[in-house]
Amino acid sequence: MRGYTRASALGPIADFVETRGGSITRVFQRADLPVGLLDSRDQPLPLKDQFNVLSEAGREIGEPFFGAALGRLVSMEKLSAFGIWVSCAATLEGAIDRSNRGLNRYLQTGTVLEFNVIGKTARWSIEFLDPGADGRFQNELLGVSYLIDGVRHFAGSKWSPALIRSTCVGSKQAAALEKVFQAPVLHGCKVTAVEFDASLISAVGCRHPVVETSVDYILPPVSGYREEVKTLLAIALLEGPPKIDWIASKLDTSRRSLQRSLVSEACSYSMLLDEMRKDRALTLLRSTDHNVTDIALQLGYSDGAHFTRAFRRWTGTAPLRYRNAKVAL
Repeated sequence: MRGYTRASALGPIADFVETRGGSITRVFQRADLPVGLLDSRDQPLPLKDQFNVLSEAGREIGEPFFGAALGRLVSMEKLSAFGIWVSCAATLEGAIDRSNRGLNRYLQTGTVLEFNVIGKTARWSIEFLDPGADGRFQNELLGVSYLIDGVRHFAGSKWSPALIRSTCVGSKQAAALEKVFQAPVLHGCKVTAVEFDASLISAVGCRHPVVETSVDYILPPVSGYREEVKTLLAIALLEGPPKIDWIASKLDTSRRSLQRSLVSEACSYSMLLDEMRKDRALTLLRSTDHNVTDIALQLGYSDGAHFTRAFRRWTGTAPLRYRNAKVAL
């Protein structure tokens, strides 16, 4: 199962890397992603690419447990509108329920959250189903950090987990993680989880209040290559003209196999790129004051003339005439 997440789930990674002397631009280059993703918080991206960013960030600053180190800075309520919605629950039990119900719908697919009470112990776990391997462990450390922060929002700033279950290997890794998390760590577990006193589930929020917000965006379901290609095209356009070979590599397939798969879904790469450019062009002309040349470059065209010809083909009119007509309405 190939999971997708939102760029907002990367957390404060850029500041974390650069305050430690690293280059976030280098990190994204090695992960083969446009750094513009950091400014596109709601943009979906393959979960395995988040794994890769975390892995490369750890190498960049020489931090073997990068996900846990970054996790000390994360805050559930800053995790886009989804995090605010979770943090505004009346009790910890309500926040856990919102997280478990809403994660796959609003923030991240290919991920399972489970909550169980065993006697006097509550266990909240996170598991990634995506087959991507590189950086997966770092993402588990970051994921459990969000769970810890979610509990701390209700239990108080001085609260610490009774136990963290980790997939780390051996007592040496567990001991190193205990120093980062400031909590006991059990190694060799099948699923990453945080354990705490079950009586806390009725706790109410203890940190500064956050303003309730609705989560009005839904993570698009990915079924078939057509939707996956459209998602990756949106990412590629953050940096320049999209290339089919890059799209194919992100989908772990060859260019020819991708083309054949798209034909079987009654479409083609060029058709999907054309649709994406058209939709984005209409949005930019309606909602921004960017000039035609800037919009052309954002859509991967070499100049305004090529974009204008494409726009006339889509709509039968010139870009500025379209914008002026919309403004007049």
